[in-house]
Amino acid sequence: MKQNFLNRRLLSLAAVLLVASVTVIASEPMTSSEPMTSSEPKAASELDLAGVKCVVAPKDVQASKSADYKDAKVYFCCGGCAGKFAANEKKYATQANRQLVQSKQFEQTGCPMSGNKVNPETMITVDGVKVGFCCEHCQAKAESADAKAKSDMIFGAKAFKKGFQKKAKAS
Repeated sequence: MKQNFLNRRLLSLAAVLLVASVTVIASEPMTSSEPMTSSEPKAASELDLAGVKCVVAPKDVQASKSADYKDAKVYFCCGGCAGKFAANEKKYATQANRQLVQSKQFEQTGCPMSGNKVNPETMITVDGVKVGFCCEHCQAKAESADAKAKSDMIFGAKAFKKGFQKKAKAS
């Protein structure tokens, strides 16, 4: 019985050490072998990232922590969040889409609900981003939703495809 108790204690200690080491590794700065930084999308030095929030945690982003996404870049507060995004991009797609607009790499081209032309009188702010709708009906539908549903309604995959596109490069 004493041997069984010692084995369980040793196993518990090993589990704690494993979790602690994985946590430390996940929070370490990204290295060049990880899926970060590419020279093709707009350089972080050209973007105004003031007020832009991480797609994983509600914290300010660092220009040095980024990943390629939809022919642009998404930014993170730390290497740990970048790793979480790389492991499950689909889970964070709505917030990544929001950040593409917030960082001005993408722009609104239509109503996210209908794809129709935006009426400037229907502008609201969703997750720190000003968005517009084609009509007061679409605006009211968005305004009546809770925060998460509203974000999904505006920046989810289907809505994003209807209402936003990559900004054209200035010549």
